[in-house]
Amino acid sequence: MRKLDAYKKYVEEIKPMLSDCSNTDIAKHLIKNHDLKISPEWFRKYISKVRGEAEIAEKHPALADECSTVGLPIKDVKHYWYKGKQYSIFLKGENVTLEQIKDEFIAEMREHSPTYGNIYYSLNSDPHLLVIDPADIHLNKLCSILETGEDCDHDVIYKRVKDGVQGILNKAQGFPIEQILFIGGNDILHVDSPQNTTTSGTRQDVSLMWYDAFRLATKLMVECIEMLLPVAPVHFQYNPSNHDFMNGFFLAQTIETWFRNCEHATFDVGMAHRKYYEYGENLIGTTHGDGAKDADLPMLMAHEAKNSWAVCKHRYIYTHHIHHKKSKDYMSVCVESLRSPSGTDSWHHRNGYQHAPKAVEGYIHHRQHGQIARLTNIF
Repeated sequence: MRKLDAYKKYVEEIKPMLSDCSNTDIAKHLIKNHDLKISPEWFRKYISKVRGEAEIAEKHPALADECSTVGLPIKDVKHYWYKGKQYSIFLKGENVTLEQIKDEFIAEMREHSPTYGNIYYSLNSDPHLLVIDPADIHLNKLCSILETGEDCDHDVIYKRVKDGVQGILNKAQGFPIEQILFIGGNDILHVDSPQNTTTSGTRQDVSLMWYDAFRLATKLMVECIEMLLPVAPVHFQYNPSNHDFMNGFFLAQTIETWFRNCEHATFDVGMAHRKYYEYGENLIGTTHGDGAKDADLPMLMAHEAKNSWAVCKHRYIYTHHIHHKKSKDYMSVCVESLRSPSGTDSWHHRNGYQHAPKAVEGYIHHRQHGQIARLTNIF
Protein backbone atom coordinates (compact mmCIF):
# COMPACT_ATOMS: atom_id res chain seq x y z
CA MET A 1 0.00 0.00 0.00
CA ARG A 2 1.38 3.39 -0.94
CA LYS A 3 2.06 5.81 1.92
CA LEU A 4 -0.53 8.31 0.73
CA ASP A 5 -3.22 5.63 0.50
CA ALA A 6 -2.36 4.40 3.99
CA TYR A 7 -2.56 7.94 5.32
CA LYS A 8 -6.02 8.53 3.82
CA LYS A 9 -7.33 5.15 4.97
CA TYR A 10 -6.48 5.53 8.64
CA VAL A 11 -7.03 9.26 9.22
CA GLU A 12 -10.60 8.74 10.44
CA GLU A 13 -9.54 5.88 12.70
CA ILE A 14 -6.94 7.87 14.58
CA LYS A 15 -8.89 11.12 15.02
CA PRO A 16 -10.66 9.93 18.23
CA MET A 17 -7.26 9.07 19.70
CA LEU A 18 -5.64 12.47 19.11
CA SER A 19 -6.60 14.06 22.42
CA ASP A 20 -5.51 11.13 24.60
CA CYS A 21 -2.58 9.43 22.85
CA SER A 22 0.89 10.45 21.72
CA ASN A 23 1.99 10.23 18.12
CA THR A 24 4.17 7.23 19.01
CA ASP A 25 1.28 5.37 20.67
CA ILE A 26 -1.00 5.97 17.68
CA ALA A 27 1.71 4.80 15.27
CA LYS A 28 2.21 1.61 17.29
CA HIS A 29 -1.56 1.02 17.35
CA LEU A 30 -1.86 1.28 13.56
CA ILE A 31 1.15 -0.89 12.84
CA LYS A 32 0.12 -3.57 15.34
CA ASN A 33 -3.60 -3.73 14.54
CA HIS A 34 -3.20 -3.70 10.77
CA ASP A 35 0.14 -5.48 10.38
CA LEU A 36 1.49 -2.56 8.37
CA LYS A 37 5.02 -2.61 6.98
CA ILE A 38 5.50 1.11 7.49
CA SER A 39 7.97 2.67 9.91
CA PRO A 40 6.71 4.42 13.08
CA GLU A 41 8.71 7.50 12.00
CA TRP A 42 6.58 7.84 8.86
CA PHE A 43 3.34 7.55 10.84
CA ARG A 44 4.46 10.06 13.48
CA LYS A 45 5.12 12.60 10.72
CA TYR A 46 1.67 12.28 9.21
CA ILE A 47 -0.12 12.00 12.55
CA SER A 48 1.34 15.43 13.34
CA LYS A 49 -0.33 16.73 10.17
CA VAL A 50 -3.66 15.19 11.18
CA ARG A 51 -3.38 16.83 14.60
CA GLY A 52 -2.84 20.18 12.92
CA GLU A 53 -5.88 19.72 10.70
CA ALA A 54 -8.00 18.65 13.68
CA GLU A 55 -6.97 21.74 15.66
CA ILE A 56 -7.86 24.03 12.74
CA ALA A 57 -11.22 22.30 12.30
CA GLU A 58 -11.97 22.72 16.01
CA LYS A 59 -11.20 26.44 15.91
CA HIS A 60 -12.95 27.06 12.56
CA PRO A 61 -15.77 24.49 12.14
CA ALA A 62 -17.49 26.41 9.33
CA LEU A 63 -14.25 26.52 7.37
CA ALA A 64 -13.77 22.79 7.94
CA ASP A 65 -17.29 22.03 6.65
CA GLU A 66 -16.75 24.11 3.53
CA CYS A 67 -13.38 22.51 2.81
CA SER A 68 -14.88 19.06 3.30
CA THR A 69 -17.75 19.86 0.93
CA VAL A 70 -15.56 21.08 -1.94
CA GLY A 71 -12.62 18.76 -1.28
CA LEU A 72 -10.00 21.32 -0.24
CA PRO A 73 -7.24 20.32 2.26
CA ILE A 74 -7.85 22.53 5.27
CA LYS A 75 -4.15 22.53 6.20
CA ASP A 76 -3.37 24.45 2.98
CA VAL A 77 -5.74 27.34 3.82
CA LYS A 78 -3.53 30.17 5.11
CA HIS A 79 -6.11 33.01 4.98
CA TYR A 80 -9.69 33.52 3.79
CA TRP A 81 -12.62 35.96 3.59
CA TYR A 82 -15.64 35.57 5.86
CA LYS A 83 -18.72 37.32 4.45
CA GLY A 84 -21.43 37.91 7.05
CA LYS A 85 -24.60 39.98 7.02
CA GLN A 86 -22.96 43.10 8.41
CA TYR A 87 -19.24 42.64 7.72
CA SER A 88 -16.86 41.11 5.21
CA ILE A 89 -13.82 39.97 7.23
CA PHE A 90 -10.37 38.92 6.04
CA LEU A 91 -8.77 36.31 8.32
CA LYS A 92 -5.07 35.50 8.19
CA GLY A 93 -3.50 32.41 9.70
CA GLU A 94 -1.09 32.59 12.61
CA ASN A 95 2.60 33.09 11.85
CA VAL A 96 4.62 29.92 11.76
CA THR A 97 7.07 29.77 14.69
CA LEU A 98 10.24 27.82 15.32
CA GLU A 99 8.31 25.76 17.87
CA GLN A 100 5.90 24.57 15.18
CA ILE A 101 8.61 23.26 12.86
CA LYS A 102 11.08 22.13 15.56
CA ASP A 103 9.78 18.59 16.05
CA GLU A 104 9.56 17.83 12.35
CA PHE A 105 13.03 19.26 11.73
CA ILE A 106 14.61 17.28 14.59
CA ALA A 107 12.91 14.10 13.39
CA GLU A 108 14.30 14.66 9.90
CA MET A 109 17.81 15.23 11.25
CA ARG A 110 17.60 12.02 13.30
CA GLU A 111 16.49 10.12 10.23
CA HIS A 112 19.44 11.49 8.24
CA SER A 113 22.21 10.99 10.78
CA PRO A 114 24.51 8.63 8.92
CA THR A 115 27.76 7.25 10.15
CA TYR A 116 30.02 8.11 7.24
CA GLY A 117 32.47 5.37 8.04
CA ASN A 118 36.12 5.34 7.12
CA ILE A 119 37.15 6.93 3.85
CA TYR A 120 40.56 5.86 2.62
CA TYR A 121 42.27 8.74 0.85
CA SER A 122 45.27 8.32 -1.42
CA LEU A 123 48.64 9.41 -0.07
CA ASN A 124 50.00 12.42 -1.94
CA SER A 125 53.68 13.02 -2.50
CA ASP A 126 53.03 16.67 -3.37
CA PRO A 127 49.82 17.58 -1.45
CA HIS A 128 47.61 20.65 -1.96
CA LEU A 129 44.74 22.40 -0.22
CA LEU A 130 41.55 23.16 -2.15
CA VAL A 131 39.61 26.21 -0.95
CA ILE A 132 35.98 26.33 -2.12
CA ASP A 133 34.01 29.45 -1.25
CA PRO A 134 30.45 29.87 -2.60
CA ALA A 135 30.30 33.52 -1.54
CA ASP A 136 27.13 35.52 -0.83
CA ILE A 137 24.67 32.85 -1.91
CA HIS A 138 21.52 34.76 -0.84
CA LEU A 139 19.52 31.58 -1.37
CA ASN A 140 16.13 33.21 -0.83
CA LYS A 141 16.65 36.27 -3.05
CA LEU A 142 13.99 37.05 -5.65
CA CYS A 143 14.81 38.77 -8.96
CA SER A 144 12.36 39.53 -11.78
CA ILE A 145 13.39 39.71 -15.41
CA LEU A 146 10.91 42.57 -15.96
CA GLU A 147 12.99 44.84 -13.74
CA THR A 148 16.47 43.43 -13.50
CA GLY A 149 16.93 41.52 -16.75
CA GLU A 150 17.04 38.08 -15.13
CA ASP A 151 14.73 35.71 -13.29
CA CYS A 152 16.38 34.32 -10.19
CA ASP A 153 14.96 32.53 -7.15
CA HIS A 154 15.89 29.77 -4.70
CA ASP A 155 15.78 27.04 -7.36
CA VAL A 156 18.21 28.93 -9.62
CA ILE A 157 20.62 29.73 -6.78
CA TYR A 158 20.45 26.20 -5.39
CA LYS A 159 21.43 24.76 -8.77
CA ARG A 160 24.17 27.34 -9.32
CA VAL A 161 25.85 26.54 -6.02
CA LYS A 162 25.70 22.78 -6.61
CA ASP A 163 26.98 23.20 -10.19
CA GLY A 164 29.61 25.66 -9.02
CA VAL A 165 31.03 23.37 -6.35
CA GLN A 166 31.10 20.47 -8.81
CA GLY A 167 32.70 22.73 -11.40
CA ILE A 168 35.50 23.68 -9.00
CA LEU A 169 36.06 19.99 -8.19
CA ASN A 170 36.29 19.20 -11.89
CA LYS A 171 38.84 21.95 -12.47
CA ALA A 172 40.90 20.81 -9.47
CA GLN A 173 41.35 17.25 -10.74
CA GLY A 174 44.87 17.95 -11.96
CA PHE A 175 46.06 18.65 -8.41
CA PRO A 176 46.63 16.05 -5.65
CA ILE A 177 44.23 17.36 -2.96
CA GLU A 178 44.82 16.29 0.63
CA GLN A 179 42.50 18.79 2.39
CA ILE A 180 39.48 20.96 1.50
CA LEU A 181 38.63 24.24 3.20
CA PHE A 182 34.93 24.94 2.61
CA ILE A 183 33.75 28.46 3.51
CA GLY A 184 30.15 28.88 4.69
CA GLY A 185 27.93 31.65 6.03
CA ASN A 186 28.34 34.97 4.21
CA ASP A 187 24.66 35.86 3.65
CA ILE A 188 23.53 32.40 2.63
CA LEU A 189 19.99 32.99 3.99
CA HIS A 190 19.34 36.57 2.76
CA VAL A 191 16.91 37.48 5.60
CA ASP A 192 16.92 37.18 9.37
CA SER A 193 13.28 37.64 10.43
CA PRO A 194 9.70 36.52 9.64
CA GLN A 195 9.17 40.01 8.20
CA ASN A 196 11.75 39.22 5.48
CA THR A 197 14.24 41.79 6.70
CA THR A 198 17.97 41.64 7.24
CA THR A 199 19.37 41.67 10.78
CA SER A 200 19.33 45.47 10.77
CA GLY A 201 15.75 45.64 9.45
CA THR A 202 16.18 46.26 5.71
CA ARG A 203 13.29 44.75 3.73
CA GLN A 204 14.24 42.16 1.08
CA ASP A 205 12.51 40.52 -1.88
CA VAL A 206 12.27 36.78 -1.19
CA SER A 207 11.01 33.67 -2.96
CA LEU A 208 10.47 31.42 0.09
CA MET A 209 9.15 31.58 3.63
CA TRP A 210 12.01 31.96 6.11
CA TYR A 211 11.62 28.45 7.54
CA ASP A 212 11.56 26.83 4.08
CA ALA A 213 14.71 28.77 3.17
CA PHE A 214 16.44 27.52 6.32
CA ARG A 215 15.60 23.91 5.50
CA LEU A 216 16.71 24.31 1.88
CA ALA A 217 19.99 25.93 2.96
CA THR A 218 20.61 23.00 5.31
CA LYS A 219 20.03 20.56 2.48
CA LEU A 220 22.32 22.55 0.17
CA MET A 221 25.22 22.67 2.62
CA VAL A 222 24.88 18.98 3.52
CA GLU A 223 24.89 17.98 -0.15
CA CYS A 224 27.90 20.16 -0.92
CA ILE A 225 29.94 18.70 1.94
CA GLU A 226 28.92 15.19 0.89
CA MET A 227 30.17 16.01 -2.62
CA LEU A 228 33.55 17.03 -1.20
CA LEU A 229 34.16 14.24 1.32
CA PRO A 230 35.07 11.55 -1.24
CA VAL A 231 37.88 13.82 -2.50
CA ALA A 232 39.51 14.81 0.80
CA PRO A 233 38.72 15.63 4.45
CA VAL A 234 36.66 18.82 4.76
CA HIS A 235 37.08 21.71 7.19
CA PHE A 236 33.97 23.93 7.29
CA GLN A 237 34.64 27.54 8.30
CA TYR A 238 31.68 29.84 9.05
CA ASN A 239 31.68 33.63 8.57
CA PRO A 240 28.91 35.66 10.32
CA SER A 241 27.31 38.19 7.99
CA ASN A 242 25.01 41.19 7.90
CA HIS A 243 21.94 39.72 6.16
CA ASP A 244 21.49 36.68 8.43
CA PHE A 245 23.57 37.32 11.54
CA MET A 246 21.39 35.07 13.76
CA ASN A 247 19.93 32.53 11.34
CA GLY A 248 23.31 32.00 9.67
CA PHE A 249 24.78 31.04 13.05
CA PHE A 250 21.90 28.63 13.72
CA LEU A 251 22.43 27.11 10.28
CA ALA A 252 26.15 26.60 10.88
CA GLN A 253 25.43 24.86 14.19
CA THR A 254 22.90 22.64 12.43
CA ILE A 255 25.41 21.63 9.76
CA GLU A 256 28.00 20.74 12.39
CA THR A 257 25.44 18.60 14.24
CA TRP A 258 24.43 16.89 11.01
CA PHE A 259 28.00 15.61 10.52
CA ARG A 260 28.63 14.72 14.15
CA ASN A 261 29.27 11.07 13.18
CA CYS A 262 31.73 11.94 10.41
CA GLU A 263 35.39 11.89 11.46
CA HIS A 264 36.48 13.39 8.14
CA ALA A 265 34.58 16.68 8.59
CA THR A 266 35.71 19.34 11.07
CA PHE A 267 34.04 22.65 11.88
CA ASP A 268 34.84 26.18 13.01
CA VAL A 269 31.38 27.65 13.54
CA GLY A 270 31.85 30.16 16.36
CA MET A 271 30.83 33.80 16.17
CA ALA A 272 34.29 35.28 15.56
CA HIS A 273 34.04 37.72 12.66
CA ARG A 274 37.49 36.76 11.39
CA LYS A 275 38.70 33.18 11.31
CA TYR A 276 42.07 31.73 10.37
CA TYR A 277 43.27 28.43 8.96
CA GLU A 278 46.86 27.22 8.80
CA TYR A 279 48.00 24.88 6.03
CA GLY A 280 51.71 24.22 5.70
CA GLU A 281 53.28 27.64 5.24
CA ASN A 282 49.90 29.20 4.35
CA LEU A 283 47.88 31.34 6.74
CA ILE A 284 44.37 31.84 5.34
CA GLY A 285 41.92 34.27 6.93
CA THR A 286 38.24 34.58 6.01
CA THR A 287 35.71 37.25 6.94
CA HIS A 288 32.45 38.50 5.51
CA GLY A 289 33.80 41.95 4.74
CA ASP A 290 31.12 44.22 6.22
CA GLY A 291 33.18 45.13 9.27
CA ALA A 292 36.88 45.96 9.42
CA LYS A 293 38.39 47.81 6.47
CA ASP A 294 40.53 45.85 4.02
CA ALA A 295 43.64 47.86 4.92
CA ASP A 296 43.24 46.90 8.60
CA LEU A 297 42.83 43.17 8.00
CA PRO A 298 46.57 42.32 7.71
CA MET A 299 47.43 43.82 11.10
CA LEU A 300 44.38 42.18 12.63
CA MET A 301 45.64 38.86 11.27
CA ALA A 302 49.08 39.48 12.77
CA HIS A 303 47.47 40.22 16.15
CA GLU A 304 44.72 37.59 16.21
CA ALA A 305 46.74 34.71 14.71
CA LYS A 306 50.22 35.68 15.89
CA ASN A 307 51.49 32.11 16.32
CA SER A 308 50.53 31.12 12.77
CA TRP A 309 51.75 34.47 11.44
CA ALA A 310 55.21 33.69 12.80
CA VAL A 311 55.56 30.38 10.93
CA CYS A 312 53.62 31.09 7.70
CA LYS A 313 55.22 33.16 4.95
CA HIS A 314 52.18 33.01 2.58
CA ARG A 315 49.24 34.99 3.95
CA TYR A 316 45.80 35.48 2.42
CA ILE A 317 42.48 36.95 3.53
CA TYR A 318 39.36 36.07 1.54
CA THR A 319 36.46 38.51 1.91
CA HIS A 320 32.89 38.65 0.63
CA HIS A 321 29.98 41.10 0.87
CA ILE A 322 30.67 43.22 -2.24
CA HIS A 323 29.82 40.45 -4.76
CA HIS A 324 32.68 41.24 -7.15
CA LYS A 325 36.38 40.57 -7.61
CA LYS A 326 38.93 42.79 -5.88
CA SER A 327 42.48 41.85 -4.96
CA LYS A 328 45.29 43.85 -3.40
CA ASP A 329 48.58 43.06 -1.67
CA TYR A 330 49.22 44.76 1.67
CA MET A 331 52.89 43.99 2.19
CA SER A 332 52.95 40.20 2.73
CA VAL A 333 49.16 39.75 2.87
CA CYS A 334 46.90 39.38 -0.16
CA VAL A 335 43.33 40.56 0.53
CA GLU A 336 40.92 39.26 -2.08
CA SER A 337 37.12 39.45 -2.44
CA LEU A 338 35.08 36.80 -4.22
CA ARG A 339 32.33 36.84 -6.82
CA SER A 340 28.80 35.72 -5.95
CA PRO A 341 26.44 33.28 -7.71
CA SER A 342 23.36 35.23 -6.59
CA GLY A 343 21.15 37.23 -8.94
CA THR A 344 20.65 40.99 -9.17
CA ASP A 345 17.57 42.06 -7.25
CA SER A 346 15.55 45.28 -7.45
CA TRP A 347 17.71 47.32 -5.07
CA HIS A 348 21.01 46.33 -6.68
CA HIS A 349 19.67 46.96 -10.17
CA ARG A 350 18.25 50.36 -9.24
CA ASN A 351 21.56 51.47 -7.76
CA GLY A 352 23.63 50.14 -10.65
CA TYR A 353 25.31 47.24 -8.82
CA GLN A 354 25.28 44.84 -11.74
CA HIS A 355 27.90 42.45 -10.42
CA ALA A 356 29.21 40.30 -13.22
CA PRO A 357 30.19 37.68 -13.88
CA LYS A 358 28.25 35.55 -11.41
CA ALA A 359 30.43 32.72 -10.23
CA VAL A 360 31.59 30.27 -7.57
CA GLU A 361 35.33 30.48 -6.94
CA GLY A 362 38.05 28.34 -5.44
CA TYR A 363 41.81 28.33 -4.88
CA ILE A 364 44.62 25.80 -4.87
CA HIS A 365 47.30 26.21 -2.19
CA HIS A 366 50.60 24.36 -2.15
CA ARG A 367 52.05 23.59 1.27
CA GLN A 368 55.32 25.42 0.61
CA HIS A 369 54.58 27.69 -2.34
CA GLY A 370 51.25 29.25 -1.31
CA GLN A 371 48.34 30.01 -3.64
CA ILE A 372 49.27 28.60 -7.02
CA ALA A 373 45.92 28.60 -8.87
CA ARG A 374 42.53 30.33 -8.99
CA LEU A 375 39.54 28.29 -10.15
CA THR A 376 36.34 29.96 -11.34
CA ASN A 377 33.01 28.45 -12.35
CA ILE A 378 31.13 31.20 -14.21
CA PHE A 379 27.41 31.09 -14.93
